[in-house]
Amino acid sequence: MEKYIIENGIKYELKGEQYHPIFSKTNTAKHHIGKYGLLHRDYLKQHKRGTYTTLLTEGRLNAYLHEIDVKANEMVEDIVANLARERGIDEELKASDALKWVAEMNNIKASAEEIVLREVIYQ
Repeated sequence: MEKYIIENGIKYELKGEQYHPIFSKTNTAKHHIGKYGLLHRDYLKQHKRGTYTTLLTEGRLNAYLHEIDVKANEMVEDIVANLARERGIDEELKASDALKWVAEMNNIKASAEEIVLREVIYQ
């Protein structure tokens, strides 16, 4: 029997009487995963195990979650800016009534996060 075989793009090593997969982490980059990436990872683990396992075994999970995190953060920033502009929440309001500005901005951010969670994270 051969010491190593390659099947379906995965390298296996003979140990005893069985072949065990060899997973290489040499070419996988370690990206920082933020709030939205972690939320999406948990969603994949619980609801889309096949996708999660495939990404993990192919060494693409970290990059995928980083991409989701970046996309979600950009969407939140865009939505917050657009909603603030539409509702007239500006620096003038911030200077005249800081508490109202904070309340409005918190409301806008919560709305933006809810949209992103529904459209990006839990898909």
